[in-house]
Amino acid sequence: MGNMFNALPSPIWVLGTGTDVGKTWVSARMAEAWLKEGPVTYRKPFQCGVADDDDPASDLSALRKTGARVESFASFLAPLSPMAAARAEGRELDLAAAFQWCKRPGDGRLLLEGVGGVMVPLSKEVHFLAWASELRIPCVLVARGGLGTLNHTLLSCEALMLRGWRIERVFLNPGLDQSFEAAQENAEILRKFLPLRVEILNT
Repeated sequence: MGNMFNALPSPIWVLGTGTDVGKTWVSARMAEAWLKEGPVTYRKPFQCGVADDDDPASDLSALRKTGARVESFASFLAPLSPMAAARAEGRELDLAAAFQWCKRPGDGRLLLEGVGGVMVPLSKEVHFLAWASELRIPCVLVARGGLGTLNHTLLSCEALMLRGWRIERVFLNPGLDQSFEAAQENAEILRKFLPLRVEILNT
Protein backbone atom coordinates (compact mmCIF):
# COMPACT_ATOMS: atom_id res chain seq x y z
CA MET A 1 0.00 0.00 0.00
CA GLY A 2 2.98 2.27 0.48
CA ASN A 3 3.43 2.66 -3.27
CA MET A 4 -0.20 3.83 -3.50
CA PHE A 5 0.65 6.77 -1.27
CA ASN A 6 4.29 7.51 -2.10
CA ALA A 7 3.46 9.06 -5.47
CA LEU A 8 1.01 11.56 -3.97
CA PRO A 9 2.17 15.18 -3.87
CA SER A 10 2.85 17.31 -0.82
CA PRO A 11 1.05 19.26 0.50
CA ILE A 12 -2.19 17.34 0.18
CA TRP A 13 -5.61 17.22 1.88
CA VAL A 14 -7.27 13.98 2.98
CA LEU A 15 -10.99 14.69 2.60
CA GLY A 16 -14.06 12.51 3.00
CA THR A 17 -17.56 12.17 1.63
CA GLY A 18 -18.80 12.34 5.23
CA THR A 19 -17.96 11.57 8.85
CA ASP A 20 -16.30 8.29 9.82
CA VAL A 21 -15.39 7.17 6.32
CA GLY A 22 -11.73 6.52 7.22
CA LYS A 23 -9.93 9.83 6.65
CA THR A 24 -7.71 9.38 9.70
CA TRP A 25 -6.91 5.78 8.81
CA VAL A 26 -5.81 6.90 5.33
CA SER A 27 -3.85 9.81 6.83
CA ALA A 28 -1.99 7.43 9.14
CA ARG A 29 -1.16 4.98 6.37
CA MET A 30 0.01 7.85 4.17
CA ALA A 31 2.16 9.24 6.98
CA GLU A 32 3.73 5.82 7.56
CA ALA A 33 4.59 5.49 3.88
CA TRP A 34 6.01 9.02 3.65
CA LEU A 35 8.03 8.69 6.86
CA LYS A 36 10.17 6.03 5.19
CA GLU A 37 11.51 8.82 2.98
CA GLY A 38 11.74 11.68 5.48
CA PRO A 39 9.85 13.77 8.04
CA VAL A 40 6.09 14.33 7.81
CA THR A 41 3.90 17.05 9.30
CA TYR A 42 0.22 16.24 9.86
CA ARG A 43 -2.23 19.09 10.35
CA LYS A 44 -5.83 18.78 11.48
CA PRO A 45 -7.16 22.35 11.47
CA PHE A 46 -10.45 21.51 13.21
CA GLN A 47 -11.16 18.66 15.62
CA CYS A 48 -14.61 17.98 17.06
CA GLY A 49 -15.69 15.51 19.70
CA VAL A 50 -12.44 15.58 21.70
CA ALA A 51 -11.39 17.22 24.97
CA ASP A 52 -8.05 18.44 23.61
CA ASP A 53 -5.19 17.48 21.31
CA ASP A 54 -3.99 14.83 23.79
CA ASP A 55 -7.36 13.09 23.99
CA PRO A 56 -6.72 9.39 23.19
CA ALA A 57 -9.74 9.48 20.86
CA SER A 58 -8.38 12.41 18.84
CA ASP A 59 -7.10 12.07 15.30
CA LEU A 60 -3.85 13.68 16.44
CA SER A 61 -3.29 10.81 18.88
CA ALA A 62 -3.72 8.30 16.06
CA LEU A 63 -1.23 10.14 13.85
CA ARG A 64 1.22 10.76 16.68
CA LYS A 65 1.73 6.99 16.88
CA THR A 66 3.15 6.98 13.35
CA GLY A 67 5.99 9.32 14.29
CA ALA A 68 4.68 12.25 12.27
CA ARG A 69 4.71 15.74 13.74
CA VAL A 70 1.07 16.57 14.58
CA GLU A 71 -0.62 19.96 14.81
CA SER A 72 -4.16 21.25 15.34
CA PHE A 73 -5.60 24.75 15.14
CA ALA A 74 -8.83 24.34 17.15
CA SER A 75 -10.48 21.54 19.12
CA PHE A 76 -14.08 21.31 20.35
CA LEU A 77 -15.74 18.94 22.78
CA ALA A 78 -19.07 18.44 21.01
CA PRO A 79 -19.12 15.84 18.17
CA LEU A 80 -20.78 18.30 15.80
CA SER A 81 -19.81 20.43 12.82
CA PRO A 82 -17.10 22.98 13.68
CA MET A 83 -19.69 25.76 13.47
CA ALA A 84 -22.11 24.04 15.86
CA ALA A 85 -19.36 22.79 18.18
CA ALA A 86 -17.83 26.27 18.47
CA ARG A 87 -21.25 27.79 19.13
CA ALA A 88 -21.90 25.24 21.91
CA GLU A 89 -18.77 26.54 23.67
CA GLY A 90 -19.52 30.20 23.01
CA ARG A 91 -16.62 30.42 20.61
CA GLU A 92 -16.22 31.51 17.01
CA LEU A 93 -13.66 30.13 14.60
CA ASP A 94 -11.12 32.63 13.28
CA LEU A 95 -11.10 31.27 9.74
CA ALA A 96 -8.60 33.85 8.48
CA ALA A 97 -6.13 32.81 11.17
CA ALA A 98 -6.79 29.13 10.44
CA PHE A 99 -6.12 29.79 6.76
CA GLN A 100 -2.72 31.34 7.53
CA TRP A 101 -1.98 28.53 9.98
CA CYS A 102 -2.49 25.95 7.24
CA LYS A 103 -0.24 27.84 4.83
CA ARG A 104 2.82 27.67 7.08
CA PRO A 105 5.70 25.49 5.82
CA GLY A 106 5.80 22.09 7.46
CA ASP A 107 8.65 19.88 8.56
CA GLY A 108 9.14 17.65 5.52
CA ARG A 109 6.08 16.53 3.60
CA LEU A 110 2.79 18.12 4.62
CA LEU A 111 -0.45 16.20 5.12
CA LEU A 112 -3.71 17.93 6.07
CA GLU A 113 -6.94 16.25 7.13
CA GLY A 114 -10.38 17.77 6.75
CA VAL A 115 -13.33 17.44 9.11
CA GLY A 116 -16.57 15.65 8.26
CA GLY A 117 -17.70 15.95 4.66
CA VAL A 118 -16.40 18.45 2.13
CA MET A 119 -19.19 20.98 2.74
CA VAL A 120 -19.42 20.85 6.52
CA PRO A 121 -20.22 24.36 7.89
CA LEU A 122 -17.39 26.24 9.60
CA SER A 123 -19.34 29.45 10.22
CA LYS A 124 -22.75 30.94 9.43
CA GLU A 125 -21.60 31.83 5.92
CA VAL A 126 -18.65 29.54 5.10
CA HIS A 127 -18.42 25.78 4.62
CA PHE A 128 -15.17 23.83 4.49
CA LEU A 129 -14.97 23.59 0.71
CA ALA A 130 -15.31 27.33 0.18
CA TRP A 131 -12.74 28.06 2.89
CA ALA A 132 -10.13 25.49 1.83
CA SER A 133 -10.40 26.14 -1.93
CA GLU A 134 -8.36 29.32 -1.60
CA LEU A 135 -5.41 27.32 -0.28
CA ARG A 136 -5.12 25.63 -3.70
CA ILE A 137 -3.88 22.33 -2.29
CA PRO A 138 -4.81 19.05 -4.06
CA CYS A 139 -6.66 16.27 -2.27
CA VAL A 140 -7.56 12.63 -2.04
CA LEU A 141 -11.19 11.76 -1.32
CA VAL A 142 -12.10 8.88 1.01
CA ALA A 143 -15.51 7.22 0.67
CA ARG A 144 -17.33 4.14 1.92
CA GLY A 145 -17.23 1.01 -0.16
CA GLY A 146 -20.86 -0.04 -0.07
CA LEU A 147 -24.42 1.26 -0.29
CA GLY A 148 -24.75 5.02 -0.84
CA THR A 149 -21.19 5.63 -1.88
CA LEU A 150 -21.96 6.28 -5.54
CA ASN A 151 -24.18 9.27 -4.83
CA HIS A 152 -21.99 10.70 -2.06
CA THR A 153 -18.77 10.26 -4.02
CA LEU A 154 -20.12 11.74 -7.26
CA LEU A 155 -21.62 14.73 -5.45
CA SER A 156 -18.40 15.36 -3.50
CA CYS A 157 -16.23 15.06 -6.60
CA GLU A 158 -18.48 17.38 -8.59
CA ALA A 159 -18.41 19.99 -5.83
CA LEU A 160 -14.62 19.78 -5.62
CA MET A 161 -14.06 19.93 -9.36
CA LEU A 162 -16.44 22.87 -9.81
CA ARG A 163 -14.20 24.83 -7.45
CA GLY A 164 -11.07 23.85 -9.32
CA TRP A 165 -9.69 21.21 -6.97
CA ARG A 166 -7.24 18.62 -8.25
CA ILE A 167 -8.36 15.23 -6.92
CA GLU A 168 -5.37 12.90 -6.95
CA ARG A 169 -7.26 9.74 -5.94
CA VAL A 170 -10.63 8.49 -4.81
CA PHE A 171 -10.23 5.79 -2.16
CA LEU A 172 -13.10 3.43 -1.40
CA ASN A 173 -12.90 2.02 2.13
CA PRO A 174 -14.84 -1.29 2.27
CA GLY A 175 -13.40 -2.21 5.66
CA LEU A 176 -15.95 0.06 7.36
CA ASP A 177 -18.91 -2.15 6.55
CA GLN A 178 -17.24 -5.25 5.07
CA SER A 179 -18.54 -4.21 1.64
CA PHE A 180 -15.65 -5.74 -0.30
CA GLU A 181 -17.72 -7.20 -3.13
CA ALA A 182 -19.85 -4.07 -3.46
CA ALA A 183 -16.75 -1.89 -3.47
CA GLN A 184 -15.41 -3.64 -6.55
CA GLU A 185 -18.63 -2.94 -8.47
CA ASN A 186 -18.86 0.62 -7.16
CA ALA A 187 -15.27 1.33 -8.16
CA GLU A 188 -15.97 0.16 -11.70
CA ILE A 189 -19.03 2.39 -11.95
CA LEU A 190 -17.22 5.43 -10.54
CA ARG A 191 -14.39 4.99 -13.04
CA LYS A 192 -16.94 5.36 -15.83
CA PHE A 193 -18.29 8.62 -14.39
CA LEU A 194 -15.09 10.23 -13.11
CA PRO A 195 -11.87 11.20 -14.93
CA LEU A 196 -10.00 10.10 -11.81
CA ARG A 197 -8.13 7.16 -10.35
CA VAL A 198 -10.46 5.18 -8.09
CA GLU A 199 -8.77 2.65 -5.82
CA ILE A 200 -9.99 0.25 -3.16
CA LEU A 201 -8.23 0.31 0.18
CA ASN A 202 -6.98 -2.94 1.60
CA THR A 203 -8.01 -2.58 5.22
